[in-house]
Amino acid sequence: MVRRLIADERDAGRAARKVMPRRTHGEISSYDRDPVALLDSQNAHRIADLVPVRWGRMLQSPFAFFRGSAALMAADLAAGPSTGMQVVACGDAHLANFGLYASPERRIVFDLNDFDEASNAPWEWDVKRLAASVVVAGRDLGFDDATTTQAATGVAAEYRSRLAELFARSALERYYASIDTTWLDEHMADHGRGLLRKTLKKARRRTSEHVLHSLTTTDESGRTRIVDDPPLVRHPPVEAAALAEDVLAEYAKVLRSDIAMLVGQFALVDVAMRVVGVGSVGTQAYIALLEGPGGPPLFLQVKEASESVLASYGGIPAVPPAGTQLPADAGEGARVVGAQRILQAVSDPFLGWFAGPRRSFYVRQLRDMKGSIDLAALTASELVNYGRLCASQLARAHAQSPTAAFVAGYLGSSESFDEAIARWAVAYADQVERDHAALEAAADAGRIPVERGV
Repeated sequence: MVRRLIADERDAGRAARKVMPRRTHGEISSYDRDPVALLDSQNAHRIADLVPVRWGRMLQSPFAFFRGSAALMAADLAAGPSTGMQVVACGDAHLANFGLYASPERRIVFDLNDFDEASNAPWEWDVKRLAASVVVAGRDLGFDDATTTQAATGVAAEYRSRLAELFARSALERYYASIDTTWLDEHMADHGRGLLRKTLKKARRRTSEHVLHSLTTTDESGRTRIVDDPPLVRHPPVEAAALAEDVLAEYAKVLRSDIAMLVGQFALVDVAMRVVGVGSVGTQAYIALLEGPGGPPLFLQVKEASESVLASYGGIPAVPPAGTQLPADAGEGARVVGAQRILQAVSDPFLGWFAGPRRSFYVRQLRDMKGSIDLAALTASELVNYGRLCASQLARAHAQSPTAAFVAGYLGSSESFDEAIARWAVAYADQVERDHAALEAAADAGRIPVERGV
């Protein structure tokens, strides 16, 4: 029965080429919107004194702007043509949202690592965001048009071929597919291998012990405390901190029984607010320090989960993935966690969520051997290869949705889609640069408050 459904999806994908030819993906809309106003609308419920930090980080470069403007791109994609076929999508699949992290077996793997915007969406939206990101990043690095176009073409080609390969396998084989550092070491060129090993070495140091030494101190009474470093790290009001114990109790209820028992052996000793990322700046994010019966502490990151931009700006209703069973009041945190578990080959066992009276949050382990490739260190050829690597993992993530068989059928073996996506990505990178310039103009005119270098 399942095989017939997959075959039917493939056939439907092939038929969809007549309705929306693959070359159509190269068409870009003429966007009639105020990018600053749209992005500023996200600030209504953010911490007011952190909004200037968000603007300052987005102004650093067009790529930094791109990282923080997933809402703007979701609105733009909604205005363009689409096949209409949805998968569980990342929603923010740019180059900087892939990286290394530790599996529960302490194996270092490479995969998507940001799911704040993850939800249902047309499959091509993720592909377009990734392809545009390699063009914008490549321009920031000073690479020529030939290189950035090649990188964008490579993203689409790798996604297409990897998806075809995955749907030639069984559902179990697609589920178990993953990339670890052993595979990366074998398949990267000499200079790229050196960059990987440097990143891996740094990631292996990013443990709880490392966080303990870099973010905490011991007070006069001998208690371990997180060090304030305003505006990036600061302790919340006393009444908010007092709620932390209740929050952890709610979080433990959604954990697997073994992880819940493990967390139950630790006691909360401190909690602090900590600014993270670019697009997330101004939303509530915390570090919780827990100490157990001997050995290293446990650091948890607690992040506010707002409505996905795919829904709020892309107009795609959020629907729980088929087969998932969540309570009606699970909140946006449950969406983030559920999507992460679907899209990643292996996930953090400490993933969980809880819903407060007005806001929803998700929880994960802080810095558990996480590492990111230094994009600024990439050569032109490495940018092309890294884009393809990210596209391969994006295809693996999408392949967990049975509807992706439609996509495999639709894409086929023609290079028409690859070339169309490259045309679109180059044109959209031009739009990103115009939008970044509009933000600069708004800052110069005093329209938005800006705090740079933070």
